[in-house]
Amino acid sequence: MSKKFRTEKDSLGEYPVPFDAWYGIQTARAVENFPISDRRPDRDFIIAHVRIKRAAAAVNESAGVLEPRLAHAIIEASDSLIAGKHLDEFVVDRFQAGAGTSHNMNTNEVLANLANVALGGRKGEYKPVHPNDHVNMGQSTNDTIPTAIRLAALAKLPRLLAAIHGMADEFEVIARREINTVKSGRTHLQDAVPTTIGREFAAYAWILHRGAHQLRGNIPLLCEIGLGGSAAGTGLNTVPDYAMHVAGELARLTGEPIRSADDLAAQMQSMHDLQQLSASIRALALELTRIANDMRLLASGPRTGFGEIELPAVQPGSSIMPGKVNPVMFEMLNQVCYQVLGQDHAVALMTQAGQLELNVMMPALGSALFDAMDWLAHAVSAVTEKGLRGLKVNHDRCRELARTSVGLATLLNTSIGYSAAAEVAKESERSGRPVRDVVAEKGLMSTEEFDRLVERAAIEGNIISPRR
Repeated sequence: MSKKFRTEKDSLGEYPVPFDAWYGIQTARAVENFPISDRRPDRDFIIAHVRIKRAAAAVNESAGVLEPRLAHAIIEASDSLIAGKHLDEFVVDRFQAGAGTSHNMNTNEVLANLANVALGGRKGEYKPVHPNDHVNMGQSTNDTIPTAIRLAALAKLPRLLAAIHGMADEFEVIARREINTVKSGRTHLQDAVPTTIGREFAAYAWILHRGAHQLRGNIPLLCEIGLGGSAAGTGLNTVPDYAMHVAGELARLTGEPIRSADDLAAQMQSMHDLQQLSASIRALALELTRIANDMRLLASGPRTGFGEIELPAVQPGSSIMPGKVNPVMFEMLNQVCYQVLGQDHAVALMTQAGQLELNVMMPALGSALFDAMDWLAHAVSAVTEKGLRGLKVNHDRCRELARTSVGLATLLNTSIGYSAAAEVAKESERSGRPVRDVVAEKGLMSTEEFDRLVERAAIEGNIISPRR
């Protein structure tokens, strides 16, 4: 059955639009022009942009420049989209016309058609509500798109923060449970002084909480918007005090402390705050991938690696080696983190690519930032659920490796001096005997005394071995 079309007209002429579509001619042109990634706009971004249209309609009605009947129709149409209806009508590829004009018109057309049908009109006729004259009143792609990116990032942040804090909390649970589990520390991947699983995992938790705190620090920057600058930050075609009033309306709609920027033009030229957010996410991804690699090392084995922890088995690990189980959740986290680093690099390049009054890289910049936030939130949550909960510590293996570590010779520094302790370490390494046995053989202390010293040093950390 052939698809039906209606014909619409714009400044370039006539063009067919799918008959049932709520979008219009400029959106249809963009769909044909940009068959690039087959990825539609981000949901949070769509809703953020619709909220801007809703706020503008309310402010313009209050100012007496938008007829109440039309404003209410636009507001009701906006509310239906914000509630999740008709979101499949946003069809422009993420890689599109610079600055996001195509997406702006996609929103304008959908809202205009929804409003007109509610008022008794028909799709595509744009009477009495026009996409440009009414839905876009007092606005421009120049100020709505960067504002929508900031609002969408604000919407995503709580989910990312919850995921990070959730992983940190799980590390803390393990840390408390294993606070007295002595193990060998490692520096340079070589034997080092004894520590505990508790101390090791508590450090991971602290690092993640710190990263979340740094992420949260971006909120005040994101709340400063350039909406009301209209074209090139001039405020063209806006009512008096529009920028202040529309920021207040968005604050009410989002629950965030949205405020108008001191310099509206700057928030179109500069994506600095978005780059700062991306940089914070990058820093967090670097820590996460480091921690993921630690987990893989600590779980390596089960016979030929460290084997100090056992990760939950979530799937068979090999199509050829029976019984093999791999650290797949942390491997996945590594891959996501590396991709997030790539998205951050793209954000950085597109941040500097802005020219004069406008950064035309905003559609792809926003997409890269949204991907990084969503991917990381989903990956971290999945790892917490399937990679950390249910993690077991191999206490026998920790004890075995701690007792045989050459690094235990460090505990003798304060009693026999560094040089003599180094000789003990060398003797242990040459003979293959544990340091505790070499110490007992030299009459420095009994193996039982040395074991107690190791445990106290690992747990308390500030032990001075007795002088002989």
